[in-house]
Amino acid sequence: MSQRTERRGIHVDQSELLCKKGCGYFGNAAWQGLCSKCWREEYQKARQRQIQEDWALAEKLQREEEAAYVSTHGSSQTQPPHSHSQPSLATFSKFEEKKTNEKTRKVTTVKKFFSPSSRTAPKKESHEGKTPSPSITRQSSIETDRVSRDFMDFLKTLQKHAGKEIHKQSRAFIDSMGNKRDLGVEELSECAQDFYQNISDRLMNHYKGSSEKVDRVMDQVEKYIMTRLYKSVFCPETTDDEKKDLATQHRIRALHWVTIQMLCVPVDEEIPEVSDSVVKAITDIIEMDSKRVPRDKLACITSCSKHIFNAIRVTKNEPASADDFLPTLIFIVLKANPPRLQSNIQYITRFCIPSRLMTGEDGYYFTNLCCAVAFIEKLDAQSLNLSPEDFERYMSGQASPQRPDDPAAWPQTGSNINPVVSQIHQNQSILSNLEKRQQQVIEVANSLQTELAEWQDSVAREVQQILERYPLEIKPRASAIDAENVENDRLPPPLQPQVFAG
Repeated sequence: MSQRTERRGIHVDQSELLCKKGCGYFGNAAWQGLCSKCWREEYQKARQRQIQEDWALAEKLQREEEAAYVSTHGSSQTQPPHSHSQPSLATFSKFEEKKTNEKTRKVTTVKKFFSPSSRTAPKKESHEGKTPSPSITRQSSIETDRVSRDFMDFLKTLQKHAGKEIHKQSRAFIDSMGNKRDLGVEELSECAQDFYQNISDRLMNHYKGSSEKVDRVMDQVEKYIMTRLYKSVFCPETTDDEKKDLATQHRIRALHWVTIQMLCVPVDEEIPEVSDSVVKAITDIIEMDSKRVPRDKLACITSCSKHIFNAIRVTKNEPASADDFLPTLIFIVLKANPPRLQSNIQYITRFCIPSRLMTGEDGYYFTNLCCAVAFIEKLDAQSLNLSPEDFERYMSGQASPQRPDDPAAWPQTGSNINPVVSQIHQNQSILSNLEKRQQQVIEVANSLQTELAEWQDSVAREVQQILERYPLEIKPRASAIDAENVENDRLPPPLQPQVFAG
């Protein structure tokens, strides 16, 4: 047991949470370890390289087609030279047009948001698609209306021109996103990031570099637009987010046997305050799925993480360290099995304001959550210091380290035993004893019922025998003394006592 305790523990160097480009911001597994800024730069470079490769391939195909055409028809064709390449030039022009469009798309993306065509686009198209149930529609409509009212009330606190311009641009962006259903979710994410960047730059110029005011306005803008776009951009059908959600849920269910000791989690759930913090952390991470705004989802992650730090602090009676936090976060995720975990992570990654994921406590906790999910996906026997055979048996359900009758199982006694597991075993023992006692009571009750029926039969037989032996005789009723005197009405009256005076 001491060997296991010495080696166990999940350690992640803080430098591993930062961007691999060395910019100092937090990285993200969804961005291959880069921050949002570096990822966008790499993404744009990769797209430009792809465009150049497509262009080179088009030129190569063009040359091969022209050479084949000349070699086949060069000696017998009498038409002017420009007529030979007319069909090929039409194809070639398509590649040229594609290249031009790709190069100018980034420049015109933001302009399209505020163009008259986007503002006059019919709003009806933005609500097409699958029809949700009436109750969900009513709930969504109520929340959307409430957020819209809050956004308008907030804009009234700003300068009149600034508030009007922000509302106009936000509405134009929402309408333009509704007309881009043919784009993939990554392109929609890029449009949202461009919009954030454009609004942020304008606000920075307006407030003359006051980042606090800019952040306050950007929070309201994000809340307004993402509440209205939530149904169309969260877990879209064009992605495999739902498939990843199911795979993650099945993986966590298969790891239900992992204990606190295996992960070396410094948490003692027997302490009431610690147990309460663990429950609150699980509630927060589950509640994340009910939020619609990326900032609110991040707030749930941050609240969960703070409850984890409090549980560690109370258990160890000292401030918690980062090395203690990540294993505990992994344990909380395994216990909670949050719904649509991958979809929520991807949604935050795609549509959250970039600066919020790059710095601050929200970005730090979100990066740790991504690391926890990646660790769960790659969890193996070596990570838990188990033999491959035991790991496979536990994963398949053939054995469990919590079973006391399994000699190869994880120890069930000692000061480090999980109190929850111990309570489960005690409850199982109590239930087993109650089952035995209930069976005994049932057997005694059946025996008493049989004896009562036999007693009734024996009493009935004895009564019958007595009646047969001593039959009941009813004697005639005795008559009065003068009952037979018919002429009793002629008798003299009875003598009356008389009193004589002496």
